[in-house]
Amino acid sequence: MTTTAAAPQTPPELANASEYGPGSPLGPGYGVAGEFVRYRDAFNHTLRDELRHDPNVLIMGEDISGGFDKETKKPLDAWGGPFAATKGLVQEFGPERIRDCPISEAGFLGAAVGAALTGLRPVVDLMYFDFVTVAFDQLLSNAAKSRYMFGGQTKVPLTMFARSGAGTGHAAQHSESFYSILAHIPGIKVVVPSDPYSVRGLLAASIRDDDPVFVVNDKKLINLTGFVPAQNYTIELGKGRYMRRGKDVTLIGMSYTSVVCQKAAEELAKEGVDAEVIDMLSLSPLDEHIILESVTKTNRVVIVDEDTPRAGMAAEIAAVIADKAFDSLDAPIKRVTGPHTPVPYNKGLETAFMPQPADVIATTRRLLGIA
Repeated sequence: MTTTAAAPQTPPELANASEYGPGSPLGPGYGVAGEFVRYRDAFNHTLRDELRHDPNVLIMGEDISGGFDKETKKPLDAWGGPFAATKGLVQEFGPERIRDCPISEAGFLGAAVGAALTGLRPVVDLMYFDFVTVAFDQLLSNAAKSRYMFGGQTKVPLTMFARSGAGTGHAAQHSESFYSILAHIPGIKVVVPSDPYSVRGLLAASIRDDDPVFVVNDKKLINLTGFVPAQNYTIELGKGRYMRRGKDVTLIGMSYTSVVCQKAAEELAKEGVDAEVIDMLSLSPLDEHIILESVTKTNRVVIVDEDTPRAGMAAEIAAVIADKAFDSLDAPIKRVTGPHTPVPYNKGLETAFMPQPADVIATTRRLLGIA
């Protein structure tokens, strides 16, 4: 496999990308060519585009190629794993670039780190986000620290992705949202797309980045349909975006909770509450500027995070606001998170575990004194 391909050219970032949302200049009817696609398809199309663009890109993981015919040894029709992320790719790119791996996350993530250090651009499918812990030493000690420990003489262009979140009946060991653990590690970038548009731009940017990037896909987003521009594009890592402008309160979401915030804002608008919605998109680097810009305007904030409350992203964002925008606050900082418990398997308890629009609405009403 060659490692001498020319450096890939980064596709352009779309104008006003930070303002993408309902009624934005990037929506349909604003002169932008594109189509409505599912999140899972936008993800798959981006993988295909990046594999075509750069011969150094390869994908590694469990069940990603669909197996091989016993007689001909040729790859069968790929089912693309349980979430169809890699469906059909082995037929075009072959088993050397779509590499099925044994059930050993520590083994194949370690191999991917080595491949990245030698000039390839591996993309690793860890299936469920919970399985990150199985390969934590490779992630923490190797992927995150190699560039630093070698004084910048190496780079680790490694992209990892997995599925997070409750709400799909996958029980406690397949439903975590502890992306704050990864954001805590210097040397790893963490992005949290919230719709088909953002996953396409963030995934492309992650694969082209020269540092380890973890793309967190909430399972509740997999079949979400949204508008995606036809042209290839990237979204800058480390930047949030406004999903809705408002003046009364700031609702901050990440991954699927940005969808929750948007739904809550729509209901609050019927009551005369003008809520601003921020979609963080990236947790490391964290876009403090957009947080502070919004809070200093609205003077009230509700942070919504499906992770448990102790040492999570909601707590980190609250600390940033308390430290740098305390004088702008007209009310306490409020958080809506999952409880400090594993994700339940029982459907009713699982639904109660997750932050819902009704929870955000109730918290906002109390914050505004209209409960």
